[in-house]
Amino acid sequence: MSKTDDFFNATGGKLLTFLLGEQEYGIRIDHAREVVGQMAIDKVPQTPNYLMGVTNLRGKIVPVLNLRLKLGMEAVPPTGETCIIVVSLGGAETGILVDFLVGVVTIGQAEFTEGLDLGEQIDTQFIYGMGKIDKRVIAILEVGSLVESLDL
Repeated sequence: MSKTDDFFNATGGKLLTFLLGEQEYGIRIDHAREVVGQMAIDKVPQTPNYLMGVTNLRGKIVPVLNLRLKLGMEAVPPTGETCIIVVSLGGAETGILVDFLVGVVTIGQAEFTEGLDLGEQIDTQFIYGMGKIDKRVIAILEVGSLVESLDL
């Protein structure tokens, strides 16, 4: 089964979208468990800079990833719109810090492009595909690869 077939069979084309700076990103809706506001995050010694630490989410300890840093972007101070998207994969939950939650969108198969080839110099291991809605281009992230790269 291709990525395209898998994506549309699992989600019906639904994405949870958010901003990092001016760029819009999305994740498959079936990977998103919930969205929470800013929470207290406890740092964990000797972890990479993109791993902000852990938070207590209703009694469950959840690691929180600063997606900006993981994707090689500059860190920015949180605003009132900064939030954490809690993703669930294989029973494990991880929080992903984003600048602004846009919402849920649905794209059709004609608007989905599988993967992204920008040449060997640019790392696209975390890009699942690209989506187009009107004049918006949404980079769809591969949440599984992001979470696996944390080595938790």
